[in-house]
Amino acid sequence: MTLVQFPADRRVADVKRCADALQMIHGEEANRFWRSEMVAFRAALVANGVEEAEIAFQARLFMQAVQIQLQEAYAEQAQGALA
Repeated sequence: MTLVQFPADRRVADVKRCADALQMIHGEEANRFWRSEMVAFRAALVANGVEEAEIAFQARLFMQAVQIQLQEAYAEQAQGALA
């Protein structure tokens, strides 16, 4: 039986949690936070027997989703500053 993972980019709560955290921290602290998130992300998938290629694909999806969330938040902030 093949285990199908819930697509990482649709883990809305995790995406929002990471984006919110990254808005509050910067520099090396942000780098450490992101690295620890990705280590935990990978470890969870490895524990479920997910192959490396799929882990890399899901990590990219997750990273893109976090980036989109950050871009949307910055756009809202910019729009609010113009109003």
